Amino acid sequence: MSAGLFGLLDDVAALARLAAASVDDVGAAAGRATTKAAGVVIDDTAVTPQYVHGLTANRELPIIKRIATGSLRNKMLFILPAALLLSQFLPWLLTPILMLGGAYLCFEATEKIWGAVRGHGAHGADENADKSEDAVVAGAVRTDLILSAEIMVISLNEVAAEGFWSRLAILTVVAVVITVAVYGVVALIVKMDDMGLHLVERSTGFAGRIGRAMVSGMPRVLSVISVVGTAAMLWVGGHIELVGLDEIGWHAPYDLVHHLEEAVHHAVPGIGGLLAWLTNTALSAVVGLLVGALLVAVRHLIPFGRKD
Repeated sequence: MSAGLFGLLDDVAALARLAAASVDDVGAAAGRATTKAAGVVIDDTAVTPQYVHGLTANRELPIIKRIATGSLRNKMLFILPAALLLSQFLPWLLTPILMLGGAYLCFEATEKIWGAVRGHGAHGADENADKSEDAVVAGAVRTDLILSAEIMVISLNEVAAEGFWSRLAILTVVAVVITVAVYGVVALIVKMDDMGLHLVERSTGFAGRIGRAMVSGMPRVLSVISVVGTAAMLWVGGHIELVGLDEIGWHAPYDLVHHLEEAVHHAVPGIGGLLAWLTNTALSAVVGLLVGALLVAVRHLIPFGRKD
C-alpha cells in the first residue's frame, strides 16, 4: 500500500516537473516572440498618445483604459483565434490580410499629413477635444487592431514550429504582456504633466524645478510623439507592404531595399548596422507614403472617392 502511495507521489512529482518545464518553455518562447515584435510595440506606444492629446486631464486615463481594453479584446477575441486558425489551415491567407492592414496604416498616416498640408491639421492639439469619447476610442482601437495584428503575426512566425496548444499559450502571454506594457507606458506619458504639477505644489526646490520643466515640456513632448506616431505608421505600413510583396512573388522592391541596406552596412564600419537599419526604415516609410498617397487620392481626389 505504502509502495503504491510513494509510486503515485513520484508520478505526481514527475508531472509537476513536466508542467513547470512547460511553463518555462512557454515563458521563454513568449520572451523571444515579444523581442521580435519590439519594433512594432514601440510604434504602438508612439501612436496611442495622440488620441488623448488635447483632451481634458480627467478624460485621459479613462480613455486609455478603454483603448487598452479594446486592444486586449482585439488580440484575444479576433486576432489570436484568426491567426491560429489561418496558420493551421490557410497559412497563405495571412500575408494578404496583413498587407491590407499595412495599407490602412499607410492611408491613415498619409491622410494626417494631407490634412496638415491643406491646413486642416493646424489645430491638431484641439482635434480630439471636439470628438466624443466614443469616437476617440473607436479611432484608436481601429489603429490598434492593425498594429496588434502585426505584433501577433510577427510573434506567430517566431513560434510557428510549436504545436497548436503551445502556440496558443505563448501568444496569449504575448498579448497580455504587450498590452499591459504599452498602455502602462502610454498612461505614464500622458500623466507626466500632472505628476510635474504635483511636484510644483509640494516643493519649491530642485523637485519643484523638475516639476515645472515637466509641466512646460509635456505639450511639446506630446506633439513630437504625435509626429513620431505618424512616421511610425508609415514605417510599419510600408515595411508590411515590402515584405508582403516579396512573399507573394514580387521580389524587386524588397530586394532593392535589402541591397541598399547591405551596401550601407558594409560601407560604414562601426555604425554600419545602425545606418543600415535607418536606411531600411526610411525606405519603408517612403513606400508607405507612396501607398498612402495612392489611397488618399482615391478617397479624396477621384470623384467617386471624394468625401468633402
